[in-house]
Amino acid sequence: MRFLRDNGLTIALLGFSVLTVGGMLLTGWGVYNEELAEHGAGQLDLWNYALSGHFLSALFENWESEFLQMSAYVMLTAILFQRGSAESKNPDEPASQDQDPAEKQNDNNAPWAVRAGGIARSLYSYSLGIGLAILFILSFVRHVRYSAEDANAEALMHGQPPVALLEHLASTQFWFESFQNWQSEFLSTAVLVVLSIFLRFRGSPESKPVASPHSETGS
Repeated sequence: MRFLRDNGLTIALLGFSVLTVGGMLLTGWGVYNEELAEHGAGQLDLWNYALSGHFLSALFENWESEFLQMSAYVMLTAILFQRGSAESKNPDEPASQDQDPAEKQNDNNAPWAVRAGGIARSLYSYSLGIGLAILFILSFVRHVRYSAEDANAEALMHGQPPVALLEHLASTQFWFESFQNWQSEFLSTAVLVVLSIFLRFRGSPESKPVASPHSETGS
């Protein structure tokens, strides 16, 4: 029970992720088979649909935008401020996040990279942003690959010639797929930053205390 309490947020979010990916898989399977039927093509079973460009392109297209949002958010909040927001550091006061990790080099409770110093500590100091950026790049690459595969499958159904991967990367269709997700991620983050100035959610670390003034920055 203590494990569930201590890790409940991660467990719940991963559970919702599995359920929604499953829902996406089943509904996408139905949509794609309807499209195949309209063109007189054979139906795909669920396993083959799960490996298809139609499903994987949509999956990585969304992951790509999420990791872009989070990596940009982590990096931008390190250098930019929004007075009054729970999502921002206070521009008038020093923040604990800006503390030089070298001051904790001899602290036995500090992560090993902090105690090791040098390049290990430097990389670890920015590892969250780096990790999210790498996940964005990996998702972007997979989106390109499976989006091209899906586009070529559709071209085949319409009797059109396939396109090369780089040609698809330069296409307006691919960038439309990306930008339609990217814009929503940046907008939703901006909305959260601004709404956290004026609105509250009691008990959430993403909110300021209910009685805090609107001018107070940070959670």
